[in-house]
Amino acid sequence: MSFHNKLVSAQVLFLSVLVLTVVGVCASDFFKDFDLTWGGDRAKILNGGQLLTLSLDKVSGSGFQSKNEYLFGRIDMQIKLVPGNSAGTVTTFYLSSQGPNHDEIDFEFLGNLSGDPYTLHTNVFSQGKGNKEQQFHLWFDPTKAFHTYSIIWNSQRIIFLVDNIPIRVFNNLESDGIPFPKNQPMRIYSSLWNADDWATRGGLVKTDWTQGPFIASYRNFKANACIWSPSSSTSSCDGVSQTSTTSLEDSKWQTQGLDGAGRNRIRWVHKRFMVYNYCTDSKRFPQGFPLECNRSRF
Repeated sequence: MSFHNKLVSAQVLFLSVLVLTVVGVCASDFFKDFDLTWGGDRAKILNGGQLLTLSLDKVSGSGFQSKNEYLFGRIDMQIKLVPGNSAGTVTTFYLSSQGPNHDEIDFEFLGNLSGDPYTLHTNVFSQGKGNKEQQFHLWFDPTKAFHTYSIIWNSQRIIFLVDNIPIRVFNNLESDGIPFPKNQPMRIYSSLWNADDWATRGGLVKTDWTQGPFIASYRNFKANACIWSPSSSTSSCDGVSQTSTTSLEDSKWQTQGLDGAGRNRIRWVHKRFMVYNYCTDSKRFPQGFPLECNRSRF
């Protein structure tokens, strides 16, 4: 290899390391990245930090949260949900800020009777206001193996993905007066808890405690994201420009949208697996649908 080629290779390596550092790409180490916040020993980190489990019994559920706050990024987590009769249980994985005017980006998995599908509930809150629910059934059994659930959050849009297949897009329509979460840093939260007053068939099916304890498992967390510093009120991405270098693939989330293939996949999901969309619930909105419902979905 010539000196020139060696120099170019070294420059590319340096830029790659720089971007991965300032953007905050994290491989899975639950000891390093998360705090177990409630539920006592029902929440456990195992296998040297590579696996985390949450448990629910009749006394309590459990939960954890990220040590870092983030302001934009791509967040991935592999989750294996509660197997068997999970009716009444809710497993959550979401981003949230704090306070009455908080922002939030939600995955919630609503359990069901054995043999019936889970319902994947999604929502977006901005400045304390949500009511933007979309719900889906999945095209696989989420209790048999780990599957990857991802949130891409940039200044233009939020994309929800399951095994890298987009299932929902929430676009930034601030120009139309629709609030969008972009100013409040958020932590990652997850919990497993009893919600049998509403979670399964509107609360008609209650949790069968003889099936407990109920356990959900997590692995392969990755935060390719801008880490927020509360002390300086700055992000690790501040002042970092994007580069076109192909080695810096991890930065593409910063402007990521849907290409033609992505739009085809999300149409497939909506046609076959969407079970509720607030934008078509005329009984809930008799005076007219929210403004964003009249805009392009993707």
